Amino acid sequence: MKNLLFLFIALTSLISCSELEPRKPVNIPESSFLESSVARNRNIMKKEQKLFKEIIARDSTLEYQLNKSGFWYAYKLKTKDRVFPKRGDFVRFNYKIEDLKGTLLYDEMELGTVDYLVDKEELLPALREAIKLLSINEVATFLFPSYLCYGYQGDGEKVDINQALRFTIKLTSHSVKN
Repeated sequence: MKNLLFLFIALTSLISCSELEPRKPVNIPESSFLESSVARNRNIMKKEQKLFKEIIARDSTLEYQLNKSGFWYAYKLKTKDRVFPKRGDFVRFNYKIEDLKGTLLYDEMELGTVDYLVDKEELLPALREAIKLLSINEVATFLFPSYLCYGYQGDGEKVDINQALRFTIKLTSHSVKN
């Protein structure tokens, strides 16, 4: 019995002292993940821009303009005296959200009136950009890509992930910062 115990201890120590070979990492290199993410985002943007151009072609009543941020907009009601909100100005506005097929997702009553200090408070990027293009009592329609709206997450209720949206916004009040 003593010999068997000695043999077991000797074998165990020989096996445990052998040199371990390091494991190779199994994770995907970060650069390939980033490259695939960029490719996926470009694909989404191309599809959304194609949809925007189709909508614009069908809507002959409005004259759409492309903004440098990648969204399209057209004034439904434009005023003569044009004073645009700047950083720190107080604005009040109403808006509604539709999908690109024109289905109403949120109306003005549901969203309520929004009071906002321009570029000083958190607000959906789409709205932050749009407000700066409106004067008091102007109404405009905006075609926003998903990355300016609710992006990869949607809103958890009515807006799907990566869903481009149509906003109609009316600026009702604008107080200039002193």
